[in-house]
Amino acid sequence: MKRMLGLDYGEKRIGVAVSDELGLMAHPVETYHRRSRAEDIDYVKGLVHTYAIETIAIGLPKHMNGDLGTSAKRVIKFIDELGAKLNVTIVPWDERLTTVMATRILQETTRSRPQRTKVIDQVASVLILQSYLDSLDTPQRDEVDT
Repeated sequence: MKRMLGLDYGEKRIGVAVSDELGLMAHPVETYHRRSRAEDIDYVKGLVHTYAIETIAIGLPKHMNGDLGTSAKRVIKFIDELGAKLNVTIVPWDERLTTVMATRILQETTRSRPQRTKVIDQVASVLILQSYLDSLDTPQRDEVDT
């Protein structure tokens, strides 16, 4: 099974997570500081090649009532542009409250605020990808559970 990529796409940064080869666990990779749309797409293309990615789960920041705001529309535009450049499945994934959860997780550690800021996007990408992975019903999961 090929790996999956999780992205927390923000205005300034992209949090990156990748799954293990069985598609069971999400692991943080890094926080990418956005440059231009073309460079951002090239960066993701590099990740797809490096990790042999077949699916990308990108966090879609919906409002609590499910509506799509400005941030969600920005993500959808990025998904469309990325889809035109890559031959992988791209899944917009509901990311409501992932940043809140990531903040809480990091506050429970001994990390200072500047340290949390450096990794919050990675933690959010892990939460997005893990949520997506947990939603899948794969044979590998069934074998591990038994």
